[in-house]
Amino acid sequence: MSKDGMCVIITGSASGLGAATAASLAKGGARIVVNYSSSQKEAEQTADLCRAAGAEVIVVQGDVSRDEDCKRIVAAAAPWGRLDALINNAGTTKHVAHGDMDGLSFEDFQHIFAVNTIGPYQMVRAARAMLEAGAKASGRASAVVNTSSASAFHGGGSSVAYAASKGALNTMTKSLARALAPLIRVNTVCPGYIDTPWFTKGRGAEAAAKVRDATIAKVALKVASTAEDIAGVVCFLATPQSSNMTGEIVRMDAGAHLVM
Repeated sequence: MSKDGMCVIITGSASGLGAATAASLAKGGARIVVNYSSSQKEAEQTADLCRAAGAEVIVVQGDVSRDEDCKRIVAAAAPWGRLDALINNAGTTKHVAHGDMDGLSFEDFQHIFAVNTIGPYQMVRAARAMLEAGAKASGRASAVVNTSSASAFHGGGSSVAYAASKGALNTMTKSLARALAPLIRVNTVCPGYIDTPWFTKGRGAEAAAKVRDATIAKVALKVASTAEDIAGVVCFLATPQSSNMTGEIVRMDAGAHLVM
């Protein structure tokens, strides 16, 4: 189904899954707000990919843990007069062994929850009026898509705080889906391992390679998912193809949950 003319904000779209999602939507004709927190260079690279596909792109800096930044990110789309989709992809973590109870401070928990859980809430709040305007203009519900994690189900992942923040995000998805219907749909995708620089930055190249190899050996489908693999599901949830879906938590972990 065509994405032509859709107006979309994607937080954390400078690289990885966010960048892959932006590029995919741009190829379908969507207009994109590319958001970044710290890496303007990567954000501009994402924007160039979108522009090469013929898309209209706005690049805006903002940290979703700050409410005023969320409002500024949404304001960047004001010239379009509406939003058809908000993709809450920005996320953070701290790589700490789950048994290391001293490895996570109070401040670590605050920061991780501020970005991963409170940030999406603030973005939805800031974008609500424009998402409702998009629904009224198109005659169908606008979409919010949250990026969670398979760790929300099994309590694994990079740290206890990270898994907990994503579990909270999954619950919030259902709460907001109920509260914002019928004009706004809210769904969440829960990837397992994704072969992106996320692991390399957090653990180093050698450790990241070990995680990748171990994942391929473990999961049912014997693959390491790419950002483009997951972006396909995100785009499905963001577009009219999923117009009758809301409050859904979609797990995409290459079958890891079948063998855990």
